[in-house]
Amino acid sequence: MSQYYDMGDQTLWNPSNGVSRLFSGQVALYEAELALPSGIGPMEADECQIDPTVFKGFVDALLAWHRRTSHAVVIALSEGFVATVLVLAERAGIAVAWKPTDLAARDELRDVRAPDPGQEQWAAALRQKARELDRLMAR
Repeated sequence: MSQYYDMGDQTLWNPSNGVSRLFSGQVALYEAELALPSGIGPMEADECQIDPTVFKGFVDALLAWHRRTSHAVVIALSEGFVATVLVLAERAGIAVAWKPTDLAARDELRDVRAPDPGQEQWAAALRQKARELDRLMAR
């Protein structure tokens, strides 16, 4: 069995039920963390619709949040979700905001601080991870 993540009549992703369940749980977690809706609608009869306008706002906020994070464990835990969302945005033709954020506004989670790779290296690493996932994410 599988489920469909669609934007209009275009299927962006068709993961198995288990993968979809994990992804949906993470969507809810990041919606709460960012205090923003994702634009990813409810799963009904193994299909859900993604609202492109709301989704773009979510993706941009998620990228800004991820870029500000300096906690090594938070980065490790969130990187796969962020890359998965980037694949969906790319497939939907959504231009994401890769602009640098104010690094002075970084989270105060400093006990396991990760080195700052710099904006270009950070963006390149996420793009690479998203490209790798794109090949593995069925449509």
